[in-house]
Amino acid sequence: MADITGLVLPFFGLILIGYVVARFNRQPEGALGWLNVFIVYVALPALFFKLVARTPIAELTRIDFIAADLAATYAVFILVFAIGRFVRGNAVADCTIQALAGAYGNIGYMGPGLALLAFGEKAAVPVALIFCFENAVHFTVAPAMMALAGGDARPRAMVVLDVARKIAFHPFIISTVLGFVAAALALEPPLPVQRLIDYLAQAAAPCALFAMGVTLALRPLKRVPVEIGYIVPVKLLLHPLTVYLVLGLVGNFDPLWIYTAVLLAALPTATNVFVIAQQYGVWQERASATILITTVLSVLTVSGLLYLITAGILPADLFP
Repeated sequence: MADITGLVLPFFGLILIGYVVARFNRQPEGALGWLNVFIVYVALPALFFKLVARTPIAELTRIDFIAADLAATYAVFILVFAIGRFVRGNAVADCTIQALAGAYGNIGYMGPGLALLAFGEKAAVPVALIFCFENAVHFTVAPAMMALAGGDARPRAMVVLDVARKIAFHPFIISTVLGFVAAALALEPPLPVQRLIDYLAQAAAPCALFAMGVTLALRPLKRVPVEIGYIVPVKLLLHPLTVYLVLGLVGNFDPLWIYTAVLLAALPTATNVFVIAQQYGVWQERASATILITTVLSVLTVSGLLYLITAGILPADLFP
C-alpha cells in the first residue's frame, strides 16, 4: 500500500496544491488563461506526439480495442441518460450533460500522467488511442444531442461543419495524427527538436494537474445535485467495471492495455463537461459540483483500483 501512496500522493498532491494556492492567492479566472493555452496547445500535444511516434504502427491500428472501449463507455452514457430522462423526467439537454458526467473521464489532464506513472511508457499506446477516439466521439455526440434537444438553433449543416472542424483542428487530435504519421514512416525528429519535445512533454502532467486544482478552487461547491447520488458511483465504479468486463469478453488484449483502459475509465468527470454545459447554458453549476466531488472521491477509488492491480488481486482477463 505504501507503493500506491507513493504513486498517487504526488499526482493528487499537485491538484491539491493548485486548489490551495488558488484559494489563498485570489486571482481572476482569466489569469489561468495562458497556462491552459500552454497545456492544451503545446505541452499535452507534445506528449501525445512523443508517445505515439515511438510506437510500432501495428499497435496503433487495434480497432477491436477501440470499439470495445467505446461500446463500454457509451453503454454507461446511455444508462445515465435513460435514468435522467425516463426516471427523473429531465430534459434531453440536461440528460446529455448528466450522461457525459457519468461517461467522460478526465483522460486529457489526468490520464496520460497517471497511466504512465503507474504502468510505464508501454501504456502510451492505449492512452493515446482511448484519448483520441473517445474525445472525437464525445465532441460529436454533445453538439448532436444539443441540436436534437433544440439547444442549438443553427442550421444542421453548420452544426455538422462546426463539429468536424473542432475534431479535425483540436491540438490533441492533430498531434496524435502526426504521431501516427511519424510512426508509420519511422520518422525521427532531429536531436534538438526531440529534446524540445521531451521538455514540453515532461511539463504536461504537472502543469495540467496544477491547473485542474486551480479550476476546481475557482468553481466552489454551492449545492449538491440529487443526480450526484447515481452519477458519482456510475463514473467512479460502474464505468471502469463495464470497461473491464467488455474488454475481457471481446478479446485477448494485452493485460497492460486492459489495466490502462480500466484506469482511464476510473478517472473523475472531465472538466470539459463543465465547458460543454457552459457553452449551451445547461446544468452548469451541477456539472461543476460533479467534477469537484468525483475528483475528491477518486483519490480513494483510483488508489483502491491501483492496489488491486499491483497486488495481483484483479486478474487482467476474467474470460481467458
